[in-house]
Amino acid sequence: MIEIKSEREIALLKEAGRIVALCHEEMKKQVRPGISTKELNDICEKIILEHGATPSFKGYNGFPSAVCASINEVIVHGIPSSKQILKQGDIIAIDIGACYKGYHGDSAWSYAVGAISKKDELLMQVTHDALFKGLELVREGVHLGDVSAAIGNYATSFGFGVVEEFTGHGVGRNIHEDPPIFNFGVPGTGPILKEGMVLAIEPMVNAGTRKVRILADGWTTVTRDKSKSAHFEHTIVVRKNGYEILTTL
Repeated sequence: MIEIKSEREIALLKEAGRIVALCHEEMKKQVRPGISTKELNDICEKIILEHGATPSFKGYNGFPSAVCASINEVIVHGIPSSKQILKQGDIIAIDIGACYKGYHGDSAWSYAVGAISKKDELLMQVTHDALFKGLELVREGVHLGDVSAAIGNYATSFGFGVVEEFTGHGVGRNIHEDPPIFNFGVPGTGPILKEGMVLAIEPMVNAGTRKVRILADGWTTVTRDKSKSAHFEHTIVVRKNGYEILTTL
């Protein structure tokens, strides 16, 4: 059973999402050549704590950091490090979660580090747009498979690989709740959306193969062919005639 959230709960989820959005606003200013992923992590953790929240990811199943920082061929779950220094031409996905009064907000965004190639610009734009292609279909009464299919069909139409091993998810008192939200699918299948469902929708798209490999740390997930990857995510609530983004200012 997929949980329907009350308006009181949605208000708390919205505040958690706002705190995540504040972190992303700061990341827009801070992502640049020469900064380490550890510095970016620490900036986000400070913002989260200053706003009365805690980092959702820190300690989650043993994850050591407040954010996931995934550079170039790293798809998801990159662990921030003082040894990882951003350089011109990189792209980085920063996934941020904040827990406010027991409710979570979750959003990932990909950023260009200085000037990047046209190919990488296209990868980022298509992944961003794939998220919104899926969101366009969100409203009460729609099958979740319709949303998943819209995301996957859009991204693959550009020849990109859509990651299948990792999914979006429900959000609430837990950072990961039902249902899993695939980034590929068949229209007319899956759960039927109802008003009050809170979902994190998050396409992960690779420039090359969709195939992945998890490194020895058990977290860092990379593209099998070492092609670059992009990741965009918003937490939203389903409304009767559409959706409302919760991870925004």
